[in-house]
Amino acid sequence: MTKHTHPHILTLKDQLNAGEVSRRQFLRTATLLGLSASAAYVAIGEADPLTSFAQADELPKGGNLRIGMRCMEIKSPHLADFAERSNVIRQVCEYLTFTGRDNITRPYLLEKWDVSDDLKTWTLHIRKDVKWHSGRPLTADDVVWNLKRVSDPAVGSSVLGLFTGYLVEEYDTGEKDKDGKPKKSSRLWSDKAIEKVDDHTVRLNAFAPQIAVPEHLFHYPMFIIDPAENGVFGPSSNGTGPFELVEFTVGKSAKYKARKDYWGSGPFLDTFEFVDLGDNPGASISAMASRQVDGLSEADAVQINAMKNFPHVQVLKVDTTQTAVARMHPDQKPFNDKRVRQAMRLAVDHDKVIQTVLLGAGTSAEDHHVAPTHPEYAALPKYGKDVEKAKKLLADAGYPDGFEVDMVTRPDPIWELNTVQVLAEQFKDIGVKINIKALPSAQYWDVWTTVPFSLTAWGHRPLGVMTLSLAYRSNAAWNESGYANPEFDKLLTQAEGILDPKQRSVVMAKIEAILQDDGPIVQPFWRVFSTVMDKKVVGFKLHPSQYIFANECAVTTA
Repeated sequence: MTKHTHPHILTLKDQLNAGEVSRRQFLRTATLLGLSASAAYVAIGEADPLTSFAQADELPKGGNLRIGMRCMEIKSPHLADFAERSNVIRQVCEYLTFTGRDNITRPYLLEKWDVSDDLKTWTLHIRKDVKWHSGRPLTADDVVWNLKRVSDPAVGSSVLGLFTGYLVEEYDTGEKDKDGKPKKSSRLWSDKAIEKVDDHTVRLNAFAPQIAVPEHLFHYPMFIIDPAENGVFGPSSNGTGPFELVEFTVGKSAKYKARKDYWGSGPFLDTFEFVDLGDNPGASISAMASRQVDGLSEADAVQINAMKNFPHVQVLKVDTTQTAVARMHPDQKPFNDKRVRQAMRLAVDHDKVIQTVLLGAGTSAEDHHVAPTHPEYAALPKYGKDVEKAKKLLADAGYPDGFEVDMVTRPDPIWELNTVQVLAEQFKDIGVKINIKALPSAQYWDVWTTVPFSLTAWGHRPLGVMTLSLAYRSNAAWNESGYANPEFDKLLTQAEGILDPKQRSVVMAKIEAILQDDGPIVQPFWRVFSTVMDKKVVGFKLHPSQYIFANECAVTTA
């Protein structure tokens, strides 16, 4: 124990020895409280299984790697909203922290962090050996600017939803909306909320306890970008990462060259490229067959079946909390009556969806977006498809003959469209006719938060509270349904400040029950994430968040 070691770590160790917490719970909580991953693994009698990057003498040097992935328009790194956009940026710009494939969070641009006993004061210690591509050192001023920028509601970053409840507060603007309701906005709760201590130290002074700060700093858009570029990203953008972006064409490709002066390990490649293969899932199969690309950013179960016997292909899989939600807008008919939302949930046979869409490569979800692998998950009584009960709920809500509604989705990746098609067949059983509207991806992302009914894929998050604060907290940027429930918000803020996972799960049980009863989603499964790589690719490790780190990769000439 040092003067900066959080005292709860010793409590966790005692609980571990007494069998009151699992090894996984100990690892995840102790590392969030600032214990190094290597020390946490030693405490449970194991060696750290994750080395962030291979040593330079372990992998071959040189060559080019091409990965098939959609190349979408990028408005700003702080607005990155899906893995594909963030993967383009991630090769150039980096995060303060890194959550590994084991769901343990480690320092990255930080060398460490300290947290106060009450979880309200987080001290971030920045590495002193990191330089921007321009040659100047990374400093606390850079970090403060980035943290304050994502906290500004005018920027529109989804990080704002994560910071709300401990660094960011909502306030009444004094204005009214078109319906006469008070308009609210967000702001840092204090001028000292984000504070520079010295050139390599930043302090976060929160008004409420928060356990997930290190996880928040690894969220898609929480890149540390050069303040001089004011949020603009493109070829030759300054960064601290292992590659320089030399060419970027939306819908075509992103091309990089390696930085020989990178502060960290690697890169081993000379060049790297993302290749956009379009919406047609068959194009990805053809590209792998002809070796037009060396791998894909993802591949669904049907594509895997088509490629698994290619002699040059290796299949990679990882369990995740990746999912898809059929999202309803509670402020738009017919979904403004919670009985309709309940009926939609009761119409679905989760296991049938998993077998039909994922060919069994998934597990049943429970319509509350908290996974059994989340440390704060609470097991609720199981329920399944109940057509008669669903029909009665619809009749009580004024829809005895059901209703007809459009459901918006996108054709790529194909498993999303397949999910909509299977759900549409099941909704027929309760008298709901679905008109499927498959929009090109670019058009879909223009309307995903506004259409009454749609299907959206959600990526992996290591903590349930993190997912919920992004997707369902009132006024969060990624709250695609516009769901607003003051009791839910109150309980979520409470859960975020509880150290003990078991105590947090007591509150989480109430949150999950609210979402099952009142929530805006139908969620049939948790998906096993998979992809394929050419066997000549070495060093690549499939990350549950679909993040790609090209500086870990190399290619052989054999």
